[in-house]
Amino acid sequence: MVTSDQRRRQLAKEKYERQQKRRAEARRKSRQRAAVIGAAVAVVVATLVGLIVGGVFDKDKKDQAADPSANPSASASEPAPKQSPSPEMAIDQKAKYTFALKTSAGDINFAMDAAKTPQTVNSFKSLADKGYFDNTKCHRLTTSGIFVLQCGDPEGTGRGGPGYNIPDENLDSLGKANEQGQVVYPAGTVAMANTGQPGSGGSQFFLVYKDSPLTPTYTPFGKIDAAGLKVLEDIAKAGTVDGGQDGAPKTEVKIEKGTVTQN
Repeated sequence: MVTSDQRRRQLAKEKYERQQKRRAEARRKSRQRAAVIGAAVAVVVATLVGLIVGGVFDKDKKDQAADPSANPSASASEPAPKQSPSPEMAIDQKAKYTFALKTSAGDINFAMDAAKTPQTVNSFKSLADKGYFDNTKCHRLTTSGIFVLQCGDPEGTGRGGPGYNIPDENLDSLGKANEQGQVVYPAGTVAMANTGQPGSGGSQFFLVYKDSPLTPTYTPFGKIDAAGLKVLEDIAKAGTVDGGQDGAPKTEVKIEKGTVTQN
């Protein structure tokens, strides 16, 4: 016969065993949850690594590289216009030329050396002879990082062009690039804008009013005279329309007439 003490001990033992069983079950479920969470974390980490390797999180870097305040460029986001043939060579490739810009802010003249940039000079001579630059606005002023006024877009949006491209020229004339891959475009330089791709220049160009570090990927083809540089500096002092570091110049710069003549 089981005594009351034995019965109590038996019940206590059974209760203890039930508690141990519940604790063991709880630990098992906890390990399962941890395993599931760990697997999920691993998937997320793997996905993030894939996105980083694939360049998704390089967007900010790409945006910086494409930042208009860091690169004089025509828009690369618009559909490419139907290409028309570039003009036939019609200049003296050994001669020097002057591009005279009569603007609403003052006259800006710059010299061009056809021996160094024959394709560029020939294109600008052809366009100017057709009145391409007449009554167009210089649409962009940059006052930080680089210091340029950009012109040559008949649409005034940064997206316009003549419908053809000209090859890059004279890219090694500004010396060897530094560790950042940049050279200095000195104040007074005139260079071609482009989309960031080789050989993508059209009609847009930029006028440098203060030494500017840039990658040597923009054809330098002109040198502004002292009077023209002073006009540029005055335009830059007024800043942009919205007071930002990159935008339409506050002082409107309308090219009333653009003329290219042989010296």
